[in-house]
Amino acid sequence: MRFKQAGFLTKIVVVVLLIYMATSLLDLRTQIREAEEAKVTLEEQVKQQQLENQQLAAAIANSDDPDMLEQVAREKGYVKANETIYINIAS
Repeated sequence: MRFKQAGFLTKIVVVVLLIYMATSLLDLRTQIREAEEAKVTLEEQVKQQQLENQQLAAAIANSDDPDMLEQVAREKGYVKANETIYINIAS
C-alpha cells in the first residue's frame, strides 16, 4: 500500500496548526502561573483573616474581664476618677 505524499498546502496547514497549538500552550502556562500567584495571595489573606477572627473571639470571650475593660477604656482616652493626666509638650 502506497501513501500519497503530502502536498505543499497540507504542510503549511500542519505548520500553522503546530504554531497555533504552541502559542496556546504558552498562553495556558501563563494563565496557570497567574492563577497560582492569586491562590498564594488568597491563602495569605485567609490566614490573616483567621488570625483576626481568633483575636476577636478572644476579645469577646474576655469582654467581662475588668482588666480588658480598663484597657479598652484607656485606648479610647478615658481615665480613672482622681487620676492626673500629664501631656508631654516637649515632642
